[in-house]
Amino acid sequence: MIPERAPGASQLKVDLRDRVAIVAGAGRGIGAAAARTLATAGAAVVCGARSRDELDALVKEIEEAGGEATGVCVDIADPDSVEGLVQAAVDQYGRLDLAFNNAAAHAEGPLHELTIEDFDRVVGVNLRGTFICLKHEISAMLSSGGGAIVNTASVGGVIGEKFISPYIASKHGVVGLTKAAALDYADRGIRVNCLAPGATRTRMLLDWLSTDEMMEAIVGKTPIGRLADPQEIANVAVFLLSDAASFVTGATYLADGGLVVP
Repeated sequence: MIPERAPGASQLKVDLRDRVAIVAGAGRGIGAAAARTLATAGAAVVCGARSRDELDALVKEIEEAGGEATGVCVDIADPDSVEGLVQAAVDQYGRLDLAFNNAAAHAEGPLHELTIEDFDRVVGVNLRGTFICLKHEISAMLSSGGGAIVNTASVGGVIGEKFISPYIASKHGVVGLTKAAALDYADRGIRVNCLAPGATRTRMLLDWLSTDEMMEAIVGKTPIGRLADPQEIANVAVFLLSDAASFVTGATYLADGGLVVP
């Protein structure tokens, strides 16, 4: 039997008072959990997502819990939209300290059956979108003395997997882009790290795992023997954004239940 939820999946406790954070891809799942955790830690959080309804619900939840948040509709594949997200943080709070780039897209099927449009769409969000986010976030952080960024890759960014080749290619690219950005800005006060989740109980994964057999196969490959709760993955992202990880940059943090053990 597959556990419905991780035991004790509580928020990471860190102190992020007086920090300004962006979460791109905050509408649900890992991104929403990260936004809540950042706000609980004291950060002012600018939440970016495509759905206004999801943003409004998240911001309301954060504010009712005593946190500070605002929601901005954003298309991560659109440079002007991403620039607007970052500018919203700077306009409202005067600077940007932290960013979690978490938007994702995928396409399924054998490579020869996928279309060029499938590939372009997935890479446009996952890799190109991460580049666009980094470009504007780093520009803002350089103006305010530095910061920390976490990009969501995937366990699929360090290994292969059948029938999701655009996703695998794009997430490998995110890992490489993270390493390059970390080296570009290590001496300018900006840390850039990469989060590589394993199978996590998100809508995207559950839509993909359409049968009990597929679910059991994924869980069966994970030594811990269950899916991750989004909060568990969000905790790793928030750790990497916090001062507790102040000497960590260019790293790819696996949070995969033991699926990949180097």
